Amino acid sequence: MKPNLKFLRLAAVTILTAMLCSCIHNDIPYARIQANFLTLEAYGQDAGTMIDSATRTATITLPEEIDISAVRITGYSITPGATVVDNPLLEPIDLSNPLPVTLRLYQDWQWRIVGNQTIERYFEVVGQMGETVIDVPGRRVVVYVRESTDLSSIEIVRAKLGPVGAEYSPSLAPGAKFNATKPFMVNVEQYGKKYSWTIFVETVAVSVRTMSVDAWTCVAWVNGQAEAGRDNGVEYRLASSTEWVRLPASAVVQTGGSFTGRIDHLSPQTAYVARTYSDSDLGDEIEFTTGAAVQPPNADFDQWWLDGKIWCPWAENGEPYWGTGNKGATTLGSSNSVPTDDTPSGTGWAAMLETRFVGIGIVGKLAAGNLFAGSYVRTVGTNGVLSFGRPFTERPTKMQGMFKYNCVNIDKSSTEMSYLMGRPDTCIVWVALIDSPEPFEIRTDPKDRQLFDPNGDYVVAYGSMQKGETVGQWTPFEFELKYNSTSRKPTYILITCSASKYGDYFTGGNGSVLCLDDFKLIYDY
Repeated sequence: MKPNLKFLRLAAVTILTAMLCSCIHNDIPYARIQANFLTLEAYGQDAGTMIDSATRTATITLPEEIDISAVRITGYSITPGATVVDNPLLEPIDLSNPLPVTLRLYQDWQWRIVGNQTIERYFEVVGQMGETVIDVPGRRVVVYVRESTDLSSIEIVRAKLGPVGAEYSPSLAPGAKFNATKPFMVNVEQYGKKYSWTIFVETVAVSVRTMSVDAWTCVAWVNGQAEAGRDNGVEYRLASSTEWVRLPASAVVQTGGSFTGRIDHLSPQTAYVARTYSDSDLGDEIEFTTGAAVQPPNADFDQWWLDGKIWCPWAENGEPYWGTGNKGATTLGSSNSVPTDDTPSGTGWAAMLETRFVGIGIVGKLAAGNLFAGSYVRTVGTNGVLSFGRPFTERPTKMQGMFKYNCVNIDKSSTEMSYLMGRPDTCIVWVALIDSPEPFEIRTDPKDRQLFDPNGDYVVAYGSMQKGETVGQWTPFEFELKYNSTSRKPTYILITCSASKYGDYFTGGNGSVLCLDDFKLIYDY
């Protein structure tokens, strides 16, 4: 007797539906649904609001022209069914400190709205030595000059201590002079409020100082201080040589009495000596050793093995470096990040990442093909928890590789990304260096979501390649890593690739395919 195929399909769908519903019931009890901000907009903001449902924090970035003590919320949305308790968002809000907001959905959920505002501040005087110290919380300014300077008549080159449009009493206009034999007081008026700042001028004996060297693998930055307006620069040599090389003026950035010289084309793991100069005076010598040109293992993606139905991007019994979302994808289907023998050289393997709807009928979820430096931790319901990052202390300047991409239109999306439906999908490869004490945990569950923020304070450097159209042939790519500081040393490297940029939101095109090969970190400019 032949089995009733129609009945079997119906039974399978029924069982899978029950399983998914069971997962949702166990993971998110109805009366414990977290109330979240989904969107939040303020008048004049110059970047999108960062909403972190894990810490229940919404961060609004504001330009300095906006009064942070009277921010006007122009729109927001929250979890359906939730309410804002004693809604403070109906009036201008003070974000000079985090604002607590309570969302209610069966119970109260405490959120914080944080204002992020950077005001450009500077204070420079004639004959200044080194960089000005500006203490914003203490409203103090410290400027250094040579011992021979007449402190009774210090001339201002340029000054700005408040936001655009602030007024100063007495005037801080270029050319204004003040007596610095004792602390000098300045009143700064902004948005109807007055703040008192104190200016201190201190003297130093030396004419030039070599402050520090930030040594990378093939690049180093030498930081110095001397009197502004003199011939200030940097020299370096091999530690084993006596011949000094003077950097051209184009390689030295002057900022008042501070300057930084960038030395390119150094050799990895080599000892050098650097010093600063000002006219004929020389600063102290500092010896430094460059770093190593470390590459991620299996960067050509030639090593794979099949663990049951899960493809793993490392040799069997080898040490894992790369991870994928295959463990999550195979709960409802097959691996969607797999090896392919279609390579740029025609030999070996490459990585093929496919965005695919996994499940039966309409029951399932979109799984974006992905590959990342790290590991897949666990599956929560139908959501993933991943560990992004591998230990890393070097500072590359670029990432290179080969790719091709089959782009289809976005046909699956979460509710919050529904506005992307019908648009071309976008692939992405990004690299970040972070100085956190542990890898970065990614959580895709909307009730406990945590995604990587390229602007997070834990980020040392970031760069990416994105493409929203089909690239039919193997094509080289290269992008630069932009560093937030030359002195911060990373602890982890994050390398992440996805066939669908918004895969973390289960949004993408069913059938988008990204192929990758021959990754390489570049260490010189």
